[in-house]
Amino acid sequence: MRINRSNAAEPAQPEPRRPEPQPTAAPKTPPQAPAPESEPSYAEYEEEYEEEEQPRRGHGCLISLIIFVILMALVAFGGFQVFKGYQELSGGGEMGAEQEFVVEQGSSISAIAGDLKEQGIIEYDWLFKLYAKYSGKASNVQYGTFKVSSGMSYNEIISTLSVQNVFRKTVMVTFPEGTTSVGIAQIMEQNGLCDMQEFLDCANGVDGSDFSQYAFWNQIPDNGRIMKSEGYLFPDTYEFFEDDTVYNYVNTFYREFDAKTAGLMDTIAAKGTTLDDVVILASFIQEEAGKPEEDGKVSACFHNRMESTDPLWSSHILQSNASSYIMQDYENNYLWNSPTAEYMGWVAAGGIPEDILNLYDTYRVSGLPAGPISNPGYAAIEASLNPDEDYLREGYYFFVTGHPNSDVAGQYFYAKTANEHQANVNRAGW
Repeated sequence: MRINRSNAAEPAQPEPRRPEPQPTAAPKTPPQAPAPESEPSYAEYEEEYEEEEQPRRGHGCLISLIIFVILMALVAFGGFQVFKGYQELSGGGEMGAEQEFVVEQGSSISAIAGDLKEQGIIEYDWLFKLYAKYSGKASNVQYGTFKVSSGMSYNEIISTLSVQNVFRKTVMVTFPEGTTSVGIAQIMEQNGLCDMQEFLDCANGVDGSDFSQYAFWNQIPDNGRIMKSEGYLFPDTYEFFEDDTVYNYVNTFYREFDAKTAGLMDTIAAKGTTLDDVVILASFIQEEAGKPEEDGKVSACFHNRMESTDPLWSSHILQSNASSYIMQDYENNYLWNSPTAEYMGWVAAGGIPEDILNLYDTYRVSGLPAGPISNPGYAAIEASLNPDEDYLREGYYFFVTGHPNSDVAGQYFYAKTANEHQANVNRAGW
């Protein structure tokens, strides 16, 4: 079939009608027109078209692939940025070191956001501005110097910047283990924190102060002891605000005591004793030993004296010069030459009251005295609960330390019998 090359817009002309053939002589053969050149078929055109278009189609697929990859990369990058932004906003990142941040008076939230970014506290200042604005918290921000860190949520940062800080002066004070309650009150006064008497009145509840939030406070027996606070003002190094209340000062000691002894309560219950008894004995261990490596051995000697079935120790007395009738300065007697004895007026009166000796004289009282004689440290408290098992089992009852002016000063000598002990006393230079 030939391809019609006529203009498709022009109407097709009717084919002219041929005249009827007339009988004539044999027709002459008309001259033959030269045959037109053969035109290409549709299939040939199609093959030619495909050959020309094929390279273009492959090129287009490559471009589409590249565009797709770019779009996916943008989506992934955008998603990662969204995740990072949300993590920073919500405070899900790692907490950085605390640093000072200053908000100048009159600073806009935009300027604050820029400063936060510059200091490395946040990364997205624009997001911080949006959050501060649309959360309605931007107006809460104060001027001043604040402590913030990277990793805080936007809400935490704004909350911190919304509290105007007035930096308060502090003082660092160390209280040696074995310091009495009166001694601690004196140190507080010496450091200009509070009046000694006000501290003692608060610590002992004389002024109506209540520390019943602590179980130990409620369990201290009212048995005539000299001070309720003795033994429970935990000795340590503390940093106090110079302008704080007396109650907060006292509570600092009680809070630390409660935290330090919390882990011992199960053992105390299992051994059938009380925290108060543990603290009373610990105060004697603190005075008589004072060295962690000796605390357990001294504790064993005291336990043997109170718990032995030996007839020689049937009275179960501690026999500690640290709390007794002995009125000699070198003995460091709680009842005679301690800050407590001076505070109570016994030294000025020339003697220890009889009712006090009936409660605290360890040569007279069977078992433990009415209360602690100092505020012991943790090592002494732990040793009171857990005496050295070998010394406990082998039956040691006596100990003595080397005289300060001897060549064995500071050494400890232990004995099972009175004769052995006397030999150790001689050896120790007494």
